[in-house]
Amino acid sequence: MVRPIAMPLTIVGWLVAASLVPLWAQPAAIGGPCDQITAACERAGFVYGRFKSGIGLEIDCIQPIITGRRQPLRAMLPLPQIDPQVVAACNVSNPRFGRRPAAQPSASSAQVQGTNSASPSEPTGPGAGSSSEQAPPPSAVADHSVQPPAAQNAPMPTAAARRPNIVFVLTDDLSMNLLQYMPHVLQMQKDGVTFANYFVTDSLCCPSRSSIFTGRYPHDTGVFTNTGEDGGYWLFRKRNLERATFATPLAAAGYRTAMLGKYLNGYRPFNGQEPGWTSWSVAGNGYPEFHYFLNQDGKINYYGNTPADYLTDVVSGIGTRFIRQSAGAPFLIEIATFAPHRPFVPAPRDADAFPGLRAPRPPAYNAAPDANAPAWLKALPPLSETDMAFIDRVFRMRAQSVRAVDDMIGELQTAVAAIGQQNNTYFIFSSDNGFHLGEYRMRAGKMTAFDTDIHVPLIVTGPGVPAGRTVEEIVENVDLCPTFEELGGVSIPANVDGRSLVPLLHGQGVSSWRTAALIEHHGPVNSPADPDLPGPRTGNPPSYEAIRTATATYVEYVTGEKEYHDLKVDP
Repeated sequence: MVRPIAMPLTIVGWLVAASLVPLWAQPAAIGGPCDQITAACERAGFVYGRFKSGIGLEIDCIQPIITGRRQPLRAMLPLPQIDPQVVAACNVSNPRFGRRPAAQPSASSAQVQGTNSASPSEPTGPGAGSSSEQAPPPSAVADHSVQPPAAQNAPMPTAAARRPNIVFVLTDDLSMNLLQYMPHVLQMQKDGVTFANYFVTDSLCCPSRSSIFTGRYPHDTGVFTNTGEDGGYWLFRKRNLERATFATPLAAAGYRTAMLGKYLNGYRPFNGQEPGWTSWSVAGNGYPEFHYFLNQDGKINYYGNTPADYLTDVVSGIGTRFIRQSAGAPFLIEIATFAPHRPFVPAPRDADAFPGLRAPRPPAYNAAPDANAPAWLKALPPLSETDMAFIDRVFRMRAQSVRAVDDMIGELQTAVAAIGQQNNTYFIFSSDNGFHLGEYRMRAGKMTAFDTDIHVPLIVTGPGVPAGRTVEEIVENVDLCPTFEELGGVSIPANVDGRSLVPLLHGQGVSSWRTAALIEHHGPVNSPADPDLPGPRTGNPPSYEAIRTATATYVEYVTGEKEYHDLKVDP
């Protein structure tokens, strides 16, 4: 029997608000017409994935609005009022919106439980629609097995098989202070190269990942945020950037390419598979690690709440199978975990790890801002004892959650060795951005130009990579795309802002290397649909541009305020 879904207090608040304020009187959502429909349904109290309780975002709200059909009988909320011209414009701009069938768990297989109220609700985007009014038959819900398309099994040219493989593990919100809890990553440092000065172009998920995929700064991708007019999956698609990732030329050159885990904020499993990837297993709201949908090569599978459904472990299994199926062919695989992003859910086996662990107390912990600090930072009060206890609890959960990521790296390494490719495979470990926990009086968050947020790990092992070496040159996430392309033997487009790291990987000298990293950010972030919406006193700076050199950080805010930090004398 399907268990009833517990409704978090935040949803109850939305329902109350929706009953008091007519939707047509509320501010229009930023973004295109499909964005506006999605936002209106959210404001009315509909939530992604909650179709069993009659408040499903796609089936109970978006689909009836787009198709003009009646709501399902189980619907618990009335439809918001939407201007017919907005609906028509949405149908023109995205004919698939609200019509693409989305698989749902049957009553015998779902066993849906209430989501913990601490977990963020599924972030929504302008593709969050489904034409199914009823749950599909059991055959429509997959058994979690991977069924690669025929193209994946096609023979590859023998010349291509000699090219190196690439395994890219990208974590979400992983900070430098978590590496000590990851023994496989620490071993990678011993076996390969560590980039001591690796920075991200924006300490926020979608803009950072857009830079990784394309090798371009946010001012060239146009992706500055996770949602709205200047960010998210749909802006990435609108600018045709899905065809400008490192996957497209490598796939065209004969590589088997796999994208697993998290793609871009706003992507939903029913949005389908992106070009350039021969294998695709991507989730939408995978942050809680349980109760999620996964698009596996076009088949939408539901995963529940058993230990075997833990998302990091699921993508690990898919990744190892993909590697074993790639014997004799070059491959690139990106496994992008949702861990250790909030709600910081560890694998069940690690839920009791590190008893009594406390967050680090570096010099910046609870440090008072100086007289020249920007207003947004000076407004923060000192951390209370309650704040510090919360920070310690969050840090422990984050440390617990990266253990499964580390296990995954070991399993991927074993799979590569099993096909005899351990001497022909590059392993790259990194994160989309860092994370602060108590530094500068800020609670849990990111998005600042401080090193806690922009300085993340980049560790590489592979053929020709000297063991135990540290590279001091300043590198950025825009450098990963051209690096992968050079390793794969394809040409690097002229519009790429980054520079290939291959010479640095192999210990070769380079000339005219950059002396500063560029960081760009649009803020403050205020969208309730954003999974990175900052909480109270977590740090939510306004828009800024910054540069980070080997010895200093300089920031210019849109407010006219400026920051300069001499890193040689200021801890």
